[in-house]
Amino acid sequence: MTGLRYVYAVCRPFDAPLQAQLTGVADDPPRLLPHGDLVAVVSHVPEADFSEEALRAHLENLDWLTATARAHQQVVDALTVVTTPLPLRLATVFRDDSGVRQMLEEREAAFRRTLDRLNGRVEWGVKVFVETERTEQAGSEPAQPAPKPASGRDYLRQRRRQSRTNEDLWSRAEEFASGLHTALAGRADDARLHAPQNPRLSGAAGRNVLNAAYLVSRDTSEEFVEMVDRTKDDAPGIRVELTGPWAAYSFAGDETGRGEADEERHGESGGESGEEKTGEES
Repeated sequence: MTGLRYVYAVCRPFDAPLQAQLTGVADDPPRLLPHGDLVAVVSHVPEADFSEEALRAHLENLDWLTATARAHQQVVDALTVVTTPLPLRLATVFRDDSGVRQMLEEREAAFRRTLDRLNGRVEWGVKVFVETERTEQAGSEPAQPAPKPASGRDYLRQRRRQSRTNEDLWSRAEEFASGLHTALAGRADDARLHAPQNPRLSGAAGRNVLNAAYLVSRDTSEEFVEMVDRTKDDAPGIRVELTGPWAAYSFAGDETGRGEADEERHGESGGESGEEKTGEES
């Protein structure tokens, strides 16, 4: 198949096969392109869709961007099962195999350093939400509806009381999230704090007070997950969500960009697609 070369990730050579029937962007199966002691994971993509000019238009199309990012993520997820990949930016393309090899050669030292740092590690995501609709449900009994205000003064008093209750819950949630992050960061090799999730974009219920990523050894991941699970019922009205294991997107430095799949993990806005545009390289 002719076309441009789409690069998903760089990794060290590995022997385990990728899952059968795996396809990537443009429904083309990924293949391994070795160069020295590095391997680029690539597939063919049509120039009509991935030339620099075509990409400029496509990256403004949310449906196209989402489908491409999910196909990209599918390959990276498959790699994460068998090795430690260093994901590259969404829509990193080259004219041919020689262009990919040249890129590997020029960035060899940086790739090696990052792969050594990430070796044997995965990323786990943890979010903490305040569930404001459960503010009144601190006990086992269902909350009773507030009595109908008899006057404007009663109405304002009820509003102030509810506001204070919500503020107390948010304060407790922020304290809980801070303590949880400190504890989890102490068990991880590295940690990153991301911007709080915008509920209008994510559709997630509640107010996000912690949106963090943790770099954790595969060997200790089970203990890390159990540590998160033990906190989930510690605070009424507060929800803890755990996602992963992922490739270490948050810890790959400048080699990776924030694509749609990464935004789904961290809840960031999809309106920054211009950052993903690497375009065609020769």
